[in-house]
Amino acid sequence: MLKVLLIDDEPFILQGLTALIDWKAEGFEIAAALGDGQQAYEYLRQNRVDLIFADIRMPVMDGLALLKRIREEKISDAQFVVLSGYSDFAYAQDALRNGCFDYLVKPVARDDLRDVLSRVSDAAKTNEESRVRLEEGERALFVRKMLAILYGHYDREDLVYVQERIRLSSTLCYVGIELPHSEDDIGEQEYRNEVRRVFERCREYLGEDADHVIFDVATADHDYEIGFIWCDYMCANGVEGEKDYLLRFSDDLCNATGIKVRMLAGKRVEGLENLARSFTSAYVMKSFEGFRDPQPVSFYEKEVQVHDQSVILCKTSLDALIVAIEENDPLRIRACVDSLYEEMGGMGLAEQTVRLNIHYLLFQLIHIASDRKEDVNQEEILHYISENTLESGMAREGSAHLKSFACDYAAYLAQLKQEGSNDVLNEVNREIREHYAENLSLRDLGRKYYINSSYLGQLYRRTFGVSFKEALTGVRIEEAARMLRSGNEPVARIAEKTGYRDVDYFIRKFIEVKGCTPSKYRRNQLLE
Repeated sequence: MLKVLLIDDEPFILQGLTALIDWKAEGFEIAAALGDGQQAYEYLRQNRVDLIFADIRMPVMDGLALLKRIREEKISDAQFVVLSGYSDFAYAQDALRNGCFDYLVKPVARDDLRDVLSRVSDAAKTNEESRVRLEEGERALFVRKMLAILYGHYDREDLVYVQERIRLSSTLCYVGIELPHSEDDIGEQEYRNEVRRVFERCREYLGEDADHVIFDVATADHDYEIGFIWCDYMCANGVEGEKDYLLRFSDDLCNATGIKVRMLAGKRVEGLENLARSFTSAYVMKSFEGFRDPQPVSFYEKEVQVHDQSVILCKTSLDALIVAIEENDPLRIRACVDSLYEEMGGMGLAEQTVRLNIHYLLFQLIHIASDRKEDVNQEEILHYISENTLESGMAREGSAHLKSFACDYAAYLAQLKQEGSNDVLNEVNREIREHYAENLSLRDLGRKYYINSSYLGQLYRRTFGVSFKEALTGVRIEEAARMLRSGNEPVARIAEKTGYRDVDYFIRKFIEVKGCTPSKYRRNQLLE
């Protein structure tokens, strides 16, 4: 219901207007009926209304003076309609020049009043749609700039924009918020719905800090991670304060949604310009989860610290394993893994011992891949290691799973040495063109064409200058744009036809590529 304020110094006029029509049937409700402009001014300072009817001649403060004052002081942006007699027409013209919506001659005719209400209602809908589109555009721009900062591909303008948009502090860190299962377990749409529920609850929980949580922090071929920017002003007790805060946050998400999320808190950094380091550390930490029981909240600083001086790094065994991996020798790899576990077994296979040695191994493997190809995408490397060490068997099977992972990674490194196959890339582009509406992924294409998915992603980016996902998005959005230009199908239907099950996500991607919403794009095309 739109709220209406009636102002006239003649009580019978107020009574007549109130009884003239069924206001609720027209979508309006009378919030107040007052006798002069000064009373209305005081009321508007405390209350919001959508439409004002005011007599142009009143004692104390007339309608024209009220209109000028509330506009100058920006007290109300309500539509303003003056009530006037025939002799007041010059005043009515002055009111129109000052932004008045319309004027009605007293006594007010029922049809004239309904006509004004209809036009005000239409204007309110248009304004609301414009406001929503503006908010969507601003939100999409904010997310794009924040992601640029997280990925380390930002400029000064990105930093300034984000700093002006949200409250920050000198010390902050990136926290990844993840579900306990994947889209492969429950299906893409159901998984996305669950992530959306968690995201909305995050915003509710954070209140004024709602913009500190980001939806769709794309990580390699996974689009649905939620990111949270923690700042030290959120709690006042240092590291332990951060832990308590995130545990409470995690508990709230579980209680509100029924989903046991896990949080990965990256290293604490100084300044927004260093947030990419925190993001990378949180993502690296995903690789460690396979070697220990999952925790509701994990902290990078605690994962990489070793407090017990008796914990020993089995460097000789690890270095031998790394050499075997580099040389892609499966027999030596298996023997080296056995030697490593035998050495750790002599120390009791304590959790800290295993964790320290596995951490060392994973970091070395990341660096080896980066050294092997100068233009290798480190995020792809992190994704590959995370994808293969996070499987439940790694923690359960220990050495057997490490052997399997190490042999696969050796083959992956070997592929990095080779030149890419144009035939495979041509097939991938054909798959994108012909099957863009389907759930395409590098993992499935890698299996289909017998090539490591992470290497395929690297090769695609080096050859075409864009990632596989960016190429797929580009084809989908161009096809959506063609449909918008050539027909009048609903946006939701076009989203579904181009491979998007979530309309909000489709709109966000469309804005990123075309710079406006699908609806605005269609209107602009009609005007051309």
